[in-house]
Amino acid sequence: MADSQRDSFGKVYLVGAGPGDPGLLTLRGQACLQLADVVIYDYLVNPKILNHCPQAEALCLGKHGGGRIISQEEVNERIVHWAGQGKQVVRLKGGDPAIFARAHEELAVIEQQGIPYEIVPGITSALAVTSSVGVPLTHREHSSAVALVTGQGKNGGPPQNIDYRALAAFPGTLVFYMATTTVDHWSGELLRAGMDGSTPVVAVRHCSLPTQVSFSCRLDRISEVTRQNGKLRPPVLFIVGRTAGSYGRYNWFESRPLFGETILVTRPAHQAESLASRLEQLGAEVLLQPAIDIRPVSNGGSLASAVSELDQFDWIVFSSVNGVEYFFRQVMSTADIRLLGNVKFAVIGPATAGRLADFHLRADWMPERYDADALANELLPMVESKRVLLVRASRGREVLFETLRSVASRVEQVVCYESHDVSEADPEISRRLESGEIDYVTVTSSAIANSLFRLFGNQLRKTALASISPITTSAVNGCDLEIACEAAEATMEGVVEAIVAHRLKSRQQ
Repeated sequence: MADSQRDSFGKVYLVGAGPGDPGLLTLRGQACLQLADVVIYDYLVNPKILNHCPQAEALCLGKHGGGRIISQEEVNERIVHWAGQGKQVVRLKGGDPAIFARAHEELAVIEQQGIPYEIVPGITSALAVTSSVGVPLTHREHSSAVALVTGQGKNGGPPQNIDYRALAAFPGTLVFYMATTTVDHWSGELLRAGMDGSTPVVAVRHCSLPTQVSFSCRLDRISEVTRQNGKLRPPVLFIVGRTAGSYGRYNWFESRPLFGETILVTRPAHQAESLASRLEQLGAEVLLQPAIDIRPVSNGGSLASAVSELDQFDWIVFSSVNGVEYFFRQVMSTADIRLLGNVKFAVIGPATAGRLADFHLRADWMPERYDADALANELLPMVESKRVLLVRASRGREVLFETLRSVASRVEQVVCYESHDVSEADPEISRRLESGEIDYVTVTSSAIANSLFRLFGNQLRKTALASISPITTSAVNGCDLEIACEAAEATMEGVVEAIVAHRLKSRQQ
């Protein structure tokens, strides 16, 4: 093909998505996704990985038992079609594209068409199990080699070209992929070929994910135990060999304090990540359902006016992170930052102080207890005969204004962002609440409490509610609901600690 024709093509990236945990995607894989115009991905790829490519058109190839599966021929056609239009195409595959992923079939077509391509390796599940269940694949005394074996042949049944005598005598660890439905066949063949029936086997489903399930048994019982374990549906990895005997000794992944728990985070979408990330680090499966939506004020005249008079105030009081964010957006776009030269800042808590610090400003006062009542009462002696600007949301309690105006010479309030209830719940979240599949729901403000009740009503009685503060708890109680646990400190970390303590206590009962 002529160079001029080749240059008209886009490029295809065959990218390994890793075993499941989106954090195990390689940096090169992330960079390719950020370049992508189109992403074609397998159903086993964690959809959170697509957060790296919001600009791209995404196509899932379908799920077994969940609608039409796009054939390999169709995949090939679409790759060629999009690349021929000059697009950057990422073919995203679970694990590593070169291990049981049919990459060669796509590469043959890409090569035939003269399309530029790149292969980006990923962490295959056999390597990830060392981290997720603490079972080494090699050991200087027990395993000098590793064999990766498919449990499924070309047409769906057992593979026909496996030498089980060689595998039975193999001086190392065997890892079977796609082998759940053929477990009777491959385990029986290994036993008939002379492998000791007491050989340890570890089965791992959803490797590296918070929904991971694993167990260990003998080779001569793996078929029976797999059939009895109703949760052990594909995808499952089977590790066979002496190193599998260490199962349970180093299984840090499933020993984390929130492993096995499903937690719904209800903060606004742009603020959910920090809380969700911390809960995931502790092992939880985290779902997101924003209960409120934060937006700039629809009429910013009052905010702009307040910003233009910053030098007329002695104190500016921030009662939320959002207040800092939207206030300084206005300051940076319309005002001279030097107007703040003599102003002092009060904040409601550490997160708000941290956001203020992002603008290279230090909080002059923060209460010992992180709520509006404490902030107002502790500020009283400091704002006597002073001019105070309160930065707030479109709705909320009036405690700061009512308390401070009794001693300050001037107290002005400025609304710098609007808080709106989310009107529709995600149907899947609603279904999981109704079926009791969600263990905890975080409630991190009174507005969120009230919005959650409007969204889900009595479904919230089927889960444990975790409150950030007594004020939020009061709002929950006002909806005729009960709180399972309340943060000792009104911070996101306090909510996390409350959930961990509640779960530990529940386990001990």
